[in-house]
Amino acid sequence: MSWIPFKIGQPKKQIVPKTVERDFEREYGKLQQLEEQTRRLQKDMKKSTDADLAMSKSAMKISLDLLSNPLCEQDQDLLNMVTALDTAMKRLDAFNQEKVNQIQKTVIEPLKKFGSVFPSLNMAVKRREQALQDYRRLQAKVEKYEEKEKTGPVLAKLHQAREELRPVREDFEAKNRQLLEEMPRFYGSRLDYFQPSFESLIRAQVVYYSEMHKIFGDLTQQLDQPGHSDEQRERENEAKLSELRALSIVADD
Repeated sequence: MSWIPFKIGQPKKQIVPKTVERDFEREYGKLQQLEEQTRRLQKDMKKSTDADLAMSKSAMKISLDLLSNPLCEQDQDLLNMVTALDTAMKRLDAFNQEKVNQIQKTVIEPLKKFGSVFPSLNMAVKRREQALQDYRRLQAKVEKYEEKEKTGPVLAKLHQAREELRPVREDFEAKNRQLLEEMPRFYGSRLDYFQPSFESLIRAQVVYYSEMHKIFGDLTQQLDQPGHSDEQRERENEAKLSELRALSIVADD
């Protein structure tokens, strides 16, 4: 939201106390900041869920590519290993999709609905500002006639100006009072509104990563060879790589 006051002449009389104007600007500024933070959070959450889905699909594609590799047709042990990986990736993708759906429903959608309130608030502030300009214009008009010589025509115009001023002043005061009462209440409501969403986000993440730990734990048990450490596997790979480098077709010229 943005608020740019109209550039008009000011009446001599201070029609809105400076403390009231400062209170209004402070409360309105807090809501402007809240709107920006809400918009940014919604955008970041959407990016996060999109990235989660993309990563999960990429992992599934890798396992499918491995299954279609000719090597798996020639080695049953390798085929069993890749099949176990593919099964794990499909299970993980299902839990990831469930997590994303939960976040969409309980976090992103509430953020979107909360953000949809700000245009109405922005319009209410603009109506208040327009009412204030009308109030200032008519107050200046009253002051102009008050400063003139009190002739019959001037007194008649002064009376008419005061009559025009009264409903405009009351309209501004009502709008100003309502906003000063409701803006702090709206700002304060953010905690109760968002707390369930953030709790749901944490629960969704906990469930997903707990399942991920379980899935990869099961996969590790299927793939691990008894008595083989990571260091042993690394030495075996280096030995096989040395054998390959010794072949004449890959040897240095």
